[in-house]
Amino acid sequence: MRAGDSDRELVAEILREEHLAGRLDSDELEQRLERCLAAKSQTELHAITADLPTRGAHQWAPRGRPGPEVAERATIHGMRRVLRDVAGLIAILLLAIWALSGAGYFWPAWAWFGLGLPLGLDAALRWALRRPAGAERRALVLWTLFGFLEAAFVIVWALTAISGPVTYFWPAWPLLGFGAIAGTYSVLALGASTSGRSALTARIETLTRSRQQAADAEAAELGRIERDLHDGAQARLVALSMQLGRAELALEDQPEARQLIEDAHQEAGRAIADLRSLARGIAPPLLSDRGLPAAARELAVRCGAELEVEPVLKTRRLTPALERGAYFVVAEALTNAAKHAAAEHISVSLGLADRELLVRVTDDGCGGADPRGSGLSGLCGRIEALGGTLLLASPSGGGTTLEAIFPTGS
Repeated sequence: MRAGDSDRELVAEILREEHLAGRLDSDELEQRLERCLAAKSQTELHAITADLPTRGAHQWAPRGRPGPEVAERATIHGMRRVLRDVAGLIAILLLAIWALSGAGYFWPAWAWFGLGLPLGLDAALRWALRRPAGAERRALVLWTLFGFLEAAFVIVWALTAISGPVTYFWPAWPLLGFGAIAGTYSVLALGASTSGRSALTARIETLTRSRQQAADAEAAELGRIERDLHDGAQARLVALSMQLGRAELALEDQPEARQLIEDAHQEAGRAIADLRSLARGIAPPLLSDRGLPAAARELAVRCGAELEVEPVLKTRRLTPALERGAYFVVAEALTNAAKHAAAEHISVSLGLADRELLVRVTDDGCGGADPRGSGLSGLCGRIEALGGTLLLASPSGGGTTLEAIFPTGS
């Protein structure tokens, strides 16, 4: 179905409201408004707003009978068109009457002024109201209204001057008054708006800094726990295992006691293995000592994967929280590829560019990874906690590519 002006106006209003709600940035708003103005069919308009949740709230239907708001806008637009046509017809008739009557004074100018005044005011206010809601739009509406009224006063003065002499330019007085009122309001309103944006920006910066500090504190605390486990509980279990081994050798002539000691020795060995695995999962020592490339290489060698690291990462250390987050992305992706993808070839790449750390893991397995699964959902939460983004491409039968992008801050 073909789209009309009322459809385009409604979609443009939806886009402006979504921009104010934060779902569209300024560039996206401009691009979509350009597409909206160029759209010729309702299908094109539907594609512009298909990913916006408030589309249904406006009852805008891409096909079939229009919703109530579309019908109302179409009615108003039709009334405007009829009024313009009637005003134009009256203006032509008055011009014809003046020409046939042979009057010297061009009196139809006053009638034209009266007919054009409401139409011009409506067009001016519609132009001002197309701006996004806020202090800027209110100030623009006020300036538009005062400017239109001042223009009307100047026209009246000019028509009066045509009909007879005038003493002075009296529209200067309302011009001064309108300018003072509109200027004062603009300074106060736009100043308050700028102050509000500054406060919001400061709040966002504070939250970002607090999140980074919390992530760094978490990484430091987990590192401390790993060291305590390694130097405390794990060392004591190793000492206990050694003592059990000596006791086992000393009880060669007592088979029953030797068997009990042997069982305890094996249990201590399993406890040490579990503790080492737990400590490695909290904060791998290799990651803390030698950094992300060395720890990622250990994971890749263990899983038979290829690893590619940009040279800059080999000489530069990142923040502990960032290294730990990237490490667990690699670990989780390699685990999923080994357990679920049945992949023959896995590659891992680490890159650093434009203040971003890129972690990419690719395999040639069966694909079809579910982003809503517990593993990927937890991984996504871990990445978002560091301000990063997770991208997943996993078509069925086409392998899987997982990308994590972390902001480095510098």
